[in-house]
Amino acid sequence: MANIPKIMLLLEKSRAYSRGLLRGLAKYSRLHGPWAFYDEPPFYMNSTGGKRTLYQMKDWGVDGIIMRDTEKTQQILSRGLPTIVTDLRKEFSGLPIIKTDDVAIGKMAAEYLLNLGFRQFAFCGFGTMFWSRDRCEGFADSITKAGFTIQFYKQPKSRAKRLPANELILMADWLKSLPKPLGLMACNDDRGRQVIEACKIAGVHVPEEVAIVGVDNDELICELSSPRLSSVALNVERSGYEAAELLDELMAGKEKMANQQILVQPTRIVTRQSTDILAIEDSEVAEAVQYIRQHAKEKIQVDDVARVAGVSRRGLERRFRRVLSCSILSEIRRVRLEQVIRMLVETNQSIGQIALALNFPSIEHISRFFRQHMKISPLAYRKKYGGK
Repeated sequence: MANIPKIMLLLEKSRAYSRGLLRGLAKYSRLHGPWAFYDEPPFYMNSTGGKRTLYQMKDWGVDGIIMRDTEKTQQILSRGLPTIVTDLRKEFSGLPIIKTDDVAIGKMAAEYLLNLGFRQFAFCGFGTMFWSRDRCEGFADSITKAGFTIQFYKQPKSRAKRLPANELILMADWLKSLPKPLGLMACNDDRGRQVIEACKIAGVHVPEEVAIVGVDNDELICELSSPRLSSVALNVERSGYEAAELLDELMAGKEKMANQQILVQPTRIVTRQSTDILAIEDSEVAEAVQYIRQHAKEKIQVDDVARVAGVSRRGLERRFRRVLSCSILSEIRRVRLEQVIRMLVETNQSIGQIALALNFPSIEHISRFFRQHMKISPLAYRKKYGGK
């Protein structure tokens, strides 16, 4: 019987990020394995509190490890086994890592809220978390380049004040003080859900006064929120597959390059009720944008949009540039591009089927359109950001 590689998984399983990585690992194992997976048992089966992990690795004859960075990282790395680490807080020379492109996540959230017409913005994160600070940096950079300012939530230093019940009161007071309507990015879905609860305490309406977008697209957390939380989706499953692929090479003895990175990137915004609004004061522009979003699959023209808004094409064009800093045609193309991206990532439909559904004349037309705006082919985009 062939020797089955034994992989130690030291990843928490309660959140969408790690579950996505695990799905990618499982998919690789099904296609190229099988692999045997070992992990720390759940609390009701764990009588040692996780203290025997290092000994279990030796007892089981573990061949490779994929783990989250913890206080045990240095000890585990000292075993000399092929190891890939995610959420690394400090650099270990030559160590392959799974890294999230947090700056790009912040930029995507900013562009999304800007496209909704918001002109006032806020960010709510965790000051002690490096990934939260990087997401804030990406968000702030895009917002300030667009000519707007941002209000930042400052997490209290006191541990007692950071307790959820106490912090919600502080967060509610902060939300009351902010100018509205407001587009707010939360550093992740857990923080986004907290902001929604704080809005209820503050008597602030979501999304009419504050529209909120989180990160991770953790469906359980987003659905538990009321209203349901919009979120930045990440290609974690794809990254999990690539991590397994790299680990397989390392276990086979392939010489590794120093500091190899598997990059987890944002793919799209999943819109739910927490951002289901247009913060556009110009009623004709708002009506035009709403029409574009509802009918872009029909390959509408600029004249169609102007006719629905009841404004001359030239007049509407001028107002679009003043309110949204783009042309009517640019908005139509942007919305159609979003539709293509969503179908590439969320469905298994062929490029031809997507072209038909979105009323592109042919595969050549949709491919040319996509490459013009994304600098990559639809198939290459699906391979990079969709499932393996």
